[in-house]
Amino acid sequence: MLTFMEMLISLITAAGVIVLCPLVKGLVPSSFLNNLLSIYEEYFCTPEITLFFRTDCGLSDNQMYDVASTYLRTKIVDSSKCLNVGKTVRQERPTFDIVPGAELSIPFHIKGLKWKLHVEKGFDGYERLRYFTLSFDKKLKEVVLGSYLAEVISRYKAIQESERVLKLYSRDFVWGTPGREWSSIILEHPTTFEKLAMDPVQKRMLKDDLDKFVNRKEWYKKVGKAWKRGYLLYGPPGTGKSSLIAAMANYLKFDVYDLDLSRISSDSELRRIFLSTSNRSIMVIEDIDCAKLEDREIEIEEMSDQLILQKPKFTLSGLLNFIDGVWSSCGEGQIIVFTTNNKEKLEKLDPALLRPGYMDMHVHMPYLTMDGFKQLVSNYLGIDGDHQLFEVIAGLLENKKVTPAEIAEELLKSEDPNVALRGVVEFLEQK
Repeated sequence: MLTFMEMLISLITAAGVIVLCPLVKGLVPSSFLNNLLSIYEEYFCTPEITLFFRTDCGLSDNQMYDVASTYLRTKIVDSSKCLNVGKTVRQERPTFDIVPGAELSIPFHIKGLKWKLHVEKGFDGYERLRYFTLSFDKKLKEVVLGSYLAEVISRYKAIQESERVLKLYSRDFVWGTPGREWSSIILEHPTTFEKLAMDPVQKRMLKDDLDKFVNRKEWYKKVGKAWKRGYLLYGPPGTGKSSLIAAMANYLKFDVYDLDLSRISSDSELRRIFLSTSNRSIMVIEDIDCAKLEDREIEIEEMSDQLILQKPKFTLSGLLNFIDGVWSSCGEGQIIVFTTNNKEKLEKLDPALLRPGYMDMHVHMPYLTMDGFKQLVSNYLGIDGDHQLFEVIAGLLENKKVTPAEIAEELLKSEDPNVALRGVVEFLEQK
């Protein structure tokens, strides 16, 4: 509270500023006048400061938008009279969100903090932009920018940790969320390393390599190398490449980003997409051998005796630069998984893709072996020991090319182990 003397001084100062400025503007130093104006504004003006929480942040998504959205979701029921209620088929409970245009006053140590959700629409009526604003008195600037925002971020992290679920990100539906590069769903794939129908030695090597990678952050920094790792999974369709990716995500607790290169139009778009992924995540690029990678950045088309300059195309050199070039240092703890059904096609595309730095570890996913078959039998039939038909099946597998997916389908036909295994024998004999 201001004392009577301070108020009197302020009134005199304000009067002096108002009266004297027009008369002696050329005689009094500008710095002196500015100080007087500052005192006047400090005591008699209460301008508001507004913070904007947009969905985009330069070349990447703005995490503070997610911070604000998550934080307000926990406060909205007690602070707003208008609520948006939503529930997907997979959710057990409804969620509540702030209504666009509604103002939200959040209780804090001090009063006067006003949150608001803004939604801007284009001429066609569709949503173009969505953002939050936080308005407050100028005098609260230090408190809001310091302790209050720190509390908001801390609350967000606590919520994320308590509700931690793995997510699968895709770019298929980002048109419905302006300013966002990815949309996501909960990753509910149940596969773990223990359930994989994979060679035990190879499985152990891969887990050891993943453990070594996630625990060597300081080592990567020490040697001056980006904290990233690339894996190539190759083998016929149905050998478990997608299941292995799910097992890696469940093992590391990493979110998964599914990137379809066929939908990338330029190197600049690819750069923006890579920068919008989170740390400690898995980027999946499937069927890399089928990607149409241009050798030139500009394509020129001849039409009606005129040269038409086309938009820049996504290039192989662009991809290589984002994986192991200058841009690769943007982000840490990231894993890139490439898949292909035919490794030889990659060598024809560009041998550089196969070298360390891009694809550090090559994992062959072969046709089903007896070790993999026993794992499938354990998963589907609960048999962890031996069975009288195993010897017959082992002999058949030596000369048959079958995938884990094919045998899994046979094992699904009966819950009776004897019936299911006899079905497998018949299937292999016919194969």
